[in-house]
Amino acid sequence: MRDPRVFFAAERTLLAWVRTALGLIGMGFVVARFGLFLQLVRAHPPSGEHSWYALIGVTLALLGAAASGVATWQHARFCRHLPENELPEHYRQEPALFLGYGLALAGVALAVILVA
Repeated sequence: MRDPRVFFAAERTLLAWVRTALGLIGMGFVVARFGLFLQLVRAHPPSGEHSWYALIGVTLALLGAAASGVATWQHARFCRHLPENELPEHYRQEPALFLGYGLALAGVALAVILVA
């Protein structure tokens, strides 16, 4: 391995995007459920208020899913183009791809659940 910093920088970038995606998906869930909470607490909620919270929550969850999916795709593409001597010995890319694409799928599933 000539310079391991190149590969490890790419992996840190992927993990930073995964953290961002987790934050967006989590915030989307909180915002959507906060709207439901307000609807339950108020005796007469204004019409349409819950739908705005749900719309914002679903949008945040989908943004998080997109961030995770695109970042994972970019990381996989970058690693494919690295020369063999730049990859760490016995490195397996599958766990990182599983995590990234799994998080994207979970974000989409959460958005579907929030809409239903």
